[in-house]
Amino acid sequence: MIRISLSTLVSVLISSGGAVAQTTVAPADQQADIVVTGRGLADAPGDRAYDIVTIDRDRIQANASNRLESVLADVAGLQQFRRSDSRSANPTSQGISLRGIGGNASSRALLIFDGVPQADPFGGWVAFPAYATGRLGRIRVTRGGGSGYQGPGALAGTVELESATPDQAAPFQGSVAYGSRDSVDAQGSAALVRGSGFATLSGAYARGDGFTPTVEESRGIVDRAAPYEQVSGALRTVVGIGAKTELQMNASAFADRRDRGSDFTDNKSEGADASVRLIGRGRWGYSALAYLQTRAFASSFNSVNAARTTAIQSLNQYNTPATGLGGRIEIAPPLGESITLRLGADVRDVSGKTQELYTFVNTVPTRRREAGGSTTTTGVFADGSLVAGDFTFSLGGRVDWWSIDGGYLSERPLAGGAALTNLRYADRDGSETTGRAGVAYQPVEAITLRAAGYRGWRLPTLNELYRPFRVGNDATAANALLAPERLTGVEGGVTLTPAPGVSIAATYFYNRLKDAIANVTTTNPPQILPGVATYRVRQNLDAIRAHGFELDAAYRPGPIGVQASWSHTNSKVEGSGITAALDGLRPAQTPRDQVSGTVDWRRDAAALSLTVRHIGQQYDDDQNTRVLDPATTLDAYAALPIMRSLVAEVRGENLFNERVEAGISGANIVERATPRTIWVGLRYGGR
Repeated sequence: MIRISLSTLVSVLISSGGAVAQTTVAPADQQADIVVTGRGLADAPGDRAYDIVTIDRDRIQANASNRLESVLADVAGLQQFRRSDSRSANPTSQGISLRGIGGNASSRALLIFDGVPQADPFGGWVAFPAYATGRLGRIRVTRGGGSGYQGPGALAGTVELESATPDQAAPFQGSVAYGSRDSVDAQGSAALVRGSGFATLSGAYARGDGFTPTVEESRGIVDRAAPYEQVSGALRTVVGIGAKTELQMNASAFADRRDRGSDFTDNKSEGADASVRLIGRGRWGYSALAYLQTRAFASSFNSVNAARTTAIQSLNQYNTPATGLGGRIEIAPPLGESITLRLGADVRDVSGKTQELYTFVNTVPTRRREAGGSTTTTGVFADGSLVAGDFTFSLGGRVDWWSIDGGYLSERPLAGGAALTNLRYADRDGSETTGRAGVAYQPVEAITLRAAGYRGWRLPTLNELYRPFRVGNDATAANALLAPERLTGVEGGVTLTPAPGVSIAATYFYNRLKDAIANVTTTNPPQILPGVATYRVRQNLDAIRAHGFELDAAYRPGPIGVQASWSHTNSKVEGSGITAALDGLRPAQTPRDQVSGTVDWRRDAAALSLTVRHIGQQYDDDQNTRVLDPATTLDAYAALPIMRSLVAEVRGENLFNERVEAGISGANIVERATPRTIWVGLRYGGR
């Protein structure tokens, strides 16, 4: 905590991610304290009724890959659609989900950063290169749906990212590392505290020649390494206005270039975000948030012959612009120490379109496709907590009104002439009522019993409604008539804290995801595409049922610590009609078991850690015919002080070079995730 006079001027840079700095007026000034945190309203006491895992800054920093998706893998059950990370995966496959309700390129978990929803406005996937780990101070994962005041979209849970505080990040901090395959990974940040406010500025850059995604026995002469280059920056300013009010301003941008390991598979993503949030912490608490997101995505696809000797361009998705606008306002009335209540409303409007060239003849496109639309969701919510002796109760609910508007699909020959397709889809609207309720009972200090029920929902993304896509020789058609997904779930668990530094949490859950959106294989494709071997169409399944348990444990008696997480899930599809053939099968991209365990040692600036992760067998397709083998990997991290504020780092990913299968396409062509990667670098953090 920094003590300063109110009369000190506020210097404002703008920061990358930051969040909590505290500045307080000295008692000698005889004025009210000013506490500037950079955060939203306080966590609800009722959260103790739910299954929540928190990842602290030390663990975020001591990570072998230095990437957000790898940090999130500490929470078993939290997965992406594909096993690849953001250096080699197609960006459109990086949706996040929880609790085995089925892999989906669109996220089924709600991701928010400093209060702002982060899913891509067009596709619902996550732009992981936009989130440098040096920006983050805390990650909080809530398993289970029905987020209430945080917004719609939390079918399986909520992932909250919070910016690092200036005291966490240091006034000046930077790191640079050189890795396998001529890779570079660099991050830097600066924090300035003046008067009743602070500002932070940060940036990150990563590049590499990449590895060959296609496994050796599947390769042909068309296969090669897949390079990447990524950059991001962020600015953040937090200013105290009076004793109990603060203004938070954020701006960030990123650019991401990747290649998929053969000709005509390059892709690029770009985006910029801005937000303003006003927080009041007086007797009546309040929060008012407004934000803007812009995105652009482009990707090329190819068709490869059976011998993998030639690759020709099959699709050029040359631009997919999208915009997200939204805001939220909430109040927390004074109801006493034992009762907390948050009331409010939020709105999110997204629009976008895909623009593509296709049907290539002699390497020249002959047709152009454009498809898109917009969706709007407006909601009101209430969320309350009651602490009554050994019991804590939580109850929250929301009503959302949604609309899908202006949907269209236009396909025309480039040479001119009549449109091949010119569809205008009917506008649709509806409403959804969701919520959650939970209770925690603490009969003795070391034991907390938990039970909760919840209902969540998700509107189909513009990508699912309107954009067809192709991966190699596999094509998937969109479906403008998709219905929203709705999940109902219950859970029960116990948290044990038998000694200081010891925590064990076990949770059993049951979820049923009605109208789950899936890519369903069909023998009656909506259109014939040259070179396509497998056709799929997005459809609403009857449901996906998932039940299982999660076990999380942590032990830190001193410098040495152990943490572990295990998720075991049984998931089945309920199908009828066009999806009847899938009834009883496991959803695609859904492993039965996920395990993560870390042993680490920390002392001042020195640190050592080993992390083992296991992911069970899963299927790459809806028909359970393409099997992705289980994989177990070992990561390592070491930080060794050289002098004050300067540390040497050595990081190792997948040390035993385990084959991690990420996808199977065409004639059993197997794609892998990151092989063994070694990093050596320096980290500076001075005051």
